[in-house]
Amino acid sequence: MTKIAILFVSVSDNPGASLSFRDFERLLLAFGFLPVRQKGSHRSYKHPIAQRMLVVQPQGKDAKGYQIRQFLDMIEQYGLTIDDR
Repeated sequence: MTKIAILFVSVSDNPGASLSFRDFERLLLAFGFLPVRQKGSHRSYKHPIAQRMLVVQPQGKDAKGYQIRQFLDMIEQYGLTIDDR
């Protein structure tokens, strides 16, 4: 298992746990999300299959919990995998 796959398993098992924003962005990119815009600290990501954008911003050095849950919901809703690029 790759590091990113291990990270995804730990996040999906416990979405309430803290996750560094850097690791969260690594997950987004690994699942095929592409950065489309940044305005201040807000970063917008779009996936070619998903029909909506995901806007994220750090809370200090960590990702916000509700944004991690939104990401996991999109993964489930659209059936995305790490290989979807």
